Amino acid sequence: MPPTLLLAQSATEPPRPFAELVRRTFGDTVAADVIELLIEPALQILLILVVAALALHLARRFLDRTVAEIRDPDTHSRFGSIRRRIRIGESVDAGRTLNPRRIQRADALAALGRSIITVVIWTIAVFMIFGVFGVPLGPLVAGAGIVGVALGFGSQSLVKDFLSGIFMLVEDQYGLGDIIDVGEATGVVEGVGLRTTRIRDVEGTLWHVPNGEIRRVGNMSQDWARTLLDIGVAYGTDVDEATAVILDTATSMAAEEEWAPLFLAEPVVWGVQNLGPDAIDIRVVIKTRPGDQYAVGREFRARIKKAFDANGIEIPFPQRTIWVRNDDDDALPRPAKKATERQAARKRS
Repeated sequence: MPPTLLLAQSATEPPRPFAELVRRTFGDTVAADVIELLIEPALQILLILVVAALALHLARRFLDRTVAEIRDPDTHSRFGSIRRRIRIGESVDAGRTLNPRRIQRADALAALGRSIITVVIWTIAVFMIFGVFGVPLGPLVAGAGIVGVALGFGSQSLVKDFLSGIFMLVEDQYGLGDIIDVGEATGVVEGVGLRTTRIRDVEGTLWHVPNGEIRRVGNMSQDWARTLLDIGVAYGTDVDEATAVILDTATSMAAEEEWAPLFLAEPVVWGVQNLGPDAIDIRVVIKTRPGDQYAVGREFRARIKKAFDANGIEIPFPQRTIWVRNDDDDALPRPAKKATERQAARKRS
């Protein structure tokens, strides 16, 4: 037999150390053949399955502990108890609520981690079982790689959605309850998955947006928000007086017990923003908690209307002159009346 053939044959023969030990001790007997063909492969497969199950259990346990720390750092973190003890004026668990956004993000990453760990461990176990029967692993791995490439090309959009979803979750671009703008869909995030994001717009429509289709994200609920209003006054209005009324209205609103928690800073009037055809626009900005800028803006507009009425400040509106035409020529304006007379003269001629 050629040396190359012997080398190839020995490379594919599975190791049988126990059967070799029996042969060296008792010689080439039937018991050695039975051990080599049946007993030892079964024991090797059992050992592989046990080790794979144990590795999967340990990996999932570590993943669950990591996810628990992400979901509730104050309870499951190593230094969580120390942080709770040094809080002044607070009990251990009083008033503490879990963040739904953090919980959903942790659950999504945990589901992804479990899937990856399960696939990797059991794939390695299956390859090792094939090795027990002497199946060459080189062509098997190459074939699996070709199949993976083919599936990747065939489902590019699906892979793109999953990869985009993973990066969105890891980077924490948005989360549950955020108000975001992703282009055609703008609204409140009701769900973030690895493939799609669910957005509820102001009209109640639930948008299912594939993560791979999201080119840019405008998050209107991250860290802080701002109510920006351009308030128009008539050209005959004293700008300084109108500015003082606007600032007093905003300051008094920020001092009220109901609205004070929504204000993150003192309101500021930036001044005249625009000299329009009908009004002078005065810009006021209010820094608020994320998501509360809309409620603050609606309430502030109502208060400005009442304050302007109380101080005699006119809120301008466009004025137009409208001509109403009827069969009575005397009711027509002079240019229109002359045009009508010329049309009648042409008809008579």
